[in-house]
Amino acid sequence: MSLEGKRIAITGAFGSLGAAVVEAALAAGAQVAAIDRVAAPADMHDALAIGGVDLADTAAAKTAIDNAAHSLGGLDALVNVAGTFRFETLAEGSPDTWDLLYRVNVRTAVAASKAALAHLPDGGRIVNIGAASALKSGAGVGAYTASKAGVLRLTESLAEELKPRGITVNAVLPSIIDTPPNRRDMPKADFGKWVKPQQLAAVIVFLLSEQASAITGALIPVTGRV
Repeated sequence: MSLEGKRIAITGAFGSLGAAVVEAALAAGAQVAAIDRVAAPADMHDALAIGGVDLADTAAAKTAIDNAAHSLGGLDALVNVAGTFRFETLAEGSPDTWDLLYRVNVRTAVAASKAALAHLPDGGRIVNIGAASALKSGAGVGAYTASKAGVLRLTESLAEELKPRGITVNAVLPSIIDTPPNRRDMPKADFGKWVKPQQLAAVIVFLLSEQASAITGALIPVTGRV
């Protein structure tokens, strides 16, 4: 799958999934701006690393996306990976968690997407990270799944809004991603059933490619064997 010549901004790019998406996009021939809240790591391969960005802040997100577009000579796509997770029941948890997860999971995607619209050409791409559990929640994940449901509705709404420009907007819906934090939290799980970051990244690269030009507003489960 080729992304040769494409210029792509990836948020949440320094985490396990984000780094896998950066690597896959670079391998497919893209130029990449890697954006994250934390400081940039020493090795981001050939990507432009932009650290210390609070993407939930509209002005900060705009500055980061503008800088990415300027440095890359334009912007063809945005991948909104930035996000976080909390497990807590409503009875024992805090309403503040709902605010936190909305801010990190939904508002970052909203602010980054809004900033990117000024740069994306007709035929551009936006890919969001939803969650399979946003379709059917469970105990202890209400705040998380509510925020990810917001990502799904953002995806569908923005896809309709941008149809006249031919910009596609899609979301992948992973189950449990095989990351070091998830392994630490669930040490007795069968990790072989989980989705590898590289597997999810491959689906994202497809959605960024010309081969996916007819797909928009899609919510695509990537659930492994969970």
